[in-house]
Amino acid sequence: MPTCEVYLIRHGETEWSRTGQHTGTTDLPLTPRGEDDARLLSPVLARHGYVLVLTSPLQRARRTCELAGLGAQASVDADLMEWNYGEYEGLTTEQIQAVRPGWMLFRDGCPGGESPEQIAARVDRVIAKVKAAAGPAALFAHGHVFRVFAARWLALAPAAGAHFLLETATLSVLSTDHAIPAIKRWNVPLPPATS
Repeated sequence: MPTCEVYLIRHGETEWSRTGQHTGTTDLPLTPRGEDDARLLSPVLARHGYVLVLTSPLQRARRTCELAGLGAQASVDADLMEWNYGEYEGLTTEQIQAVRPGWMLFRDGCPGGESPEQIAARVDRVIAKVKAAAGPAALFAHGHVFRVFAARWLALAPAAGAHFLLETATLSVLSTDHAIPAIKRWNVPLPPATS
């Protein structure tokens, strides 16, 4: 069985990612730093020939994809949307836990938003598309949906996504080893821009 590789590219910085606010369906643009970081992805991603490029419909992911040089090849996939945080949209974890002590996104989901099982169902559909592709895939999306993606890639429950920290403008690579799902690289930062 051929090796299946999927490159997960988390979007660049936004105002809310910088402040730690949960940004699900709010369609924020990249900050200037987020745009600069996305441009740094271009030479890294250009080394690979992708047969499938998918992006979340939210502008922070689509713009990262464009600046990384894969916009013309990309298709929008609504299953890559970030978690719908419902009543917790725009709040930090500390603000949420002040009213709901012990809350954990990957276990509890969000009132008025999505449950971990709903995210897992979306992610599983994307994984099926990636596995059906005849070569490497590149996905542009968001931190929490990608953390669940990694868990589901490894056939773990969505709650396992809590164990995979993921910064903005990072590259992660999931693969297989003798048909066993594996993480090849995770949360790899980009080299700093040279002036």
